Amino acid sequence: MRTGIVYAALAFLCWGLFPLYFFALHDVSPTQVLAHRVLWSVLFLAIVMTVRRQWKWLVPLMSQPRVMASFGVSSVLLSGNWLLYIWAVNNGHVIEASLGYFINPMVNVMLGYVVLKERLRTGQWLVLGLAACGVAWLAWDAGRMPWIALALAGSFGAYGLMRKTAALGALEGLSFETMLLFPFALGYLAWLSVNGANTFINTDSDLTRALLVAAGPITAIPLLLFAAGARRIPLTVLGLLQYIGPTIQFALGVFLFHEAVGQARLAGFLLIWSALALYAAEGLWSRK
Repeated sequence: MRTGIVYAALAFLCWGLFPLYFFALHDVSPTQVLAHRVLWSVLFLAIVMTVRRQWKWLVPLMSQPRVMASFGVSSVLLSGNWLLYIWAVNNGHVIEASLGYFINPMVNVMLGYVVLKERLRTGQWLVLGLAACGVAWLAWDAGRMPWIALALAGSFGAYGLMRKTAALGALEGLSFETMLLFPFALGYLAWLSVNGANTFINTDSDLTRALLVAAGPITAIPLLLFAAGARRIPLTVLGLLQYIGPTIQFALGVFLFHEAVGQARLAGFLLIWSALALYAAEGLWSRK
């Protein structure tokens, strides 16, 4: 339990700092960044698996089509979440992206209740209601539904559920997911190269190339920590820890990227933060 909490907290700390990395690559299109994340993640994970001599799981997996199909679904959820988040950061929506990850813990709680039959106490239902009020207020203030936030929350919540119940361990599961995405990423980058549009080849910046190569460990390490943590702790605890990431992202959006946050918008976030505080207090009281 303690090990799982440490793993998950470190993962969310890394993800909270992700806007800094993606902003440094704002001149590269989101689809190219996504393709490089897949490409270099596969290479990084292959090195890790080779050093650990941990390839024995791959051959038996080929005779389990249902397991392979489930990882196909999780890889689609993961890549979609990546692409939307990269686009949001590069187009000035860091705060709305952080809202998605504020909502995500509530998605985790609901998935735990509906799918895994984890019981919710009365206090937890009240917390969910308060968080829902915060989201509704933000939607009303903006004059539209926060689609970016909702899509990020839903896709990553579903991915977290699939990784928690996956048949493979953290390292094996992430390796197989990226292997499934690898042919598409490689084909896309090859097509860009033929048409002279591959930034990695055409750029004069060594820093840009280094950042694209670094996408491998930067992507894989937090996901490994998250997958390892998700398998060790309940989704409700995972949801609580997940507020680390969006809180950091929100602070970066306000103080570093200078995105506007009016009083009405801030009130919606305060409702969600209040839900977090009540969730933590209710959990501590229940344990005592």
